[in-house]
Amino acid sequence: MTIDILKRVALFVILCLAQALVFNHIHLLGYATVLLYVYFVVIFPLNMPKWASLLWSFFLGLTVDLFSNTPGMAAASLTLTGLLQPYLLAPSIPREAPENIKTSAAALGFWKFTTLAFMLVFIHCLTFFTIEAFGFFNWQQWAISIVGTTLLTTILLMALESIRR
Repeated sequence: MTIDILKRVALFVILCLAQALVFNHIHLLGYATVLLYVYFVVIFPLNMPKWASLLWSFFLGLTVDLFSNTPGMAAASLTLTGLLQPYLLAPSIPREAPENIKTSAAALGFWKFTTLAFMLVFIHCLTFFTIEAFGFFNWQQWAISIVGTTLLTTILLMALESIRR
């Protein structure tokens, strides 16, 4: 149990640093930005208590907000993503799977994990960019940012998942 918490804290720190130092400065074609920290929420196990997943999601979002100068946007959108994650994960888990199954492409299957990751990243991006725009004055830019960021982040999440043990 303690090892799992230490691994989760290490991943928390690594993803925050990667987002703040690298990915916040990369804007593909001026629209798509990688939001790799969503991976932290995607891999929450099904048996994790809901209060714990909400707290982890909120504090990760708050930490990203502090380093990214996005006041409350990442915290709000990541908390919503953390809230919806168990409900989107449950249909992907095989019936005969053990209760403490880890959320990974190896355990769920590549396509189920990709679908789960895509849905969670899309929810996060939709919420994040809607809060950022706070209106639909330039809805084309809003839509391109959501689609571009969702696709780019999902591709990098799958690349990260393929190198994870």
